[in-house]
Amino acid sequence: MLTLVTGGNGFLGRYIVEQLLARGDRVRVLGRNPYPELEALGVTCVRADLSSPEVALPLAKALQGVEVVFHVAAKASVWGTFDQFYVNNVTATQRLVRAAERAGVPRFVYTSSPSVVIGETDLEGADESTPYPERYLAPYPATKALAERFVLSRSELATVAIRPHLIWGPRDPHIFPRLIARARSGRLIQIGDGTNLADITYVENAAEAHLQAADALSERSPLRGRPYFIGQEQPVNLWDFINEVITGAGYKPVRRSISLRTALRLTTGIEAVYRGLGITREPPLTRFTVNQMGISHWFDHSAANRDFGYSPRITTSEGLRRTLAALGKHDHA
Repeated sequence: MLTLVTGGNGFLGRYIVEQLLARGDRVRVLGRNPYPELEALGVTCVRADLSSPEVALPLAKALQGVEVVFHVAAKASVWGTFDQFYVNNVTATQRLVRAAERAGVPRFVYTSSPSVVIGETDLEGADESTPYPERYLAPYPATKALAERFVLSRSELATVAIRPHLIWGPRDPHIFPRLIARARSGRLIQIGDGTNLADITYVENAAEAHLQAADALSERSPLRGRPYFIGQEQPVNLWDFINEVITGAGYKPVRRSISLRTALRLTTGIEAVYRGLGITREPPLTRFTVNQMGISHWFDHSAANRDFGYSPRITTSEGLRRTLAALGKHDHA
């Protein structure tokens, strides 16, 4: 089978590419840069920028003969202007979907995020009927929701959206490195009372869910036009998990805490100052991050299990062992 993966050199995308290759699929990767490491694995790399209007010709070539598109690429930071996120997450997705339709691609798997339904209150055991909130705390979830709605509304190709929560594992460039850097500098503070539960997703399980969904997706399958939450066997106490990560990396557990209300009040003020002064670098903390760290957000995964057989193959404890081994121990004087 010939597949096209956007964001194939990113964290999750690379695992999807590796799993596709391991089972014998042919893989093309669409990205802004050359990726010699992927080419060495036998991947065909196509250079193109989905956020640019000039992408039509290389995109049409990249989609020729493709049976499944995995659209993983996104702007996934917690800070930036709405326009920056819109062009990368919404406009780019619309371009790719329309080009896939013109090329006659039958299946399209979109990497979404549970943050598209996370508002400002706890979500506990929520399923896919959970509505989109009336407002978002950051452009990332707002634009991912717009893109997801566009993808799932299409009628000319079979589409599905996968919502993996807090992806982590070996080669993680985001969550673990940030936690460890903050623990190292003594700037990690518990937000809230430390009882909030959250879904987390080991990266190989997240990649496997994408392949399983693609295999089960067809014109008449129940997956068509639907989103699916995925995660580990069960939610974790988020701050217990964070402490397990940082102590496993050789640092002391979090000792200080701040109430969720106070943290939200502080970050609202910080964001207003940054915007008012036109500061483009990311603030030390944002309302979106505070909310992610201080409320419960975990989901019912039974639809993914029922419709495409998703069940996390690698347990949280095994995933943590592999991730910490990959990170290596930090020496302390």
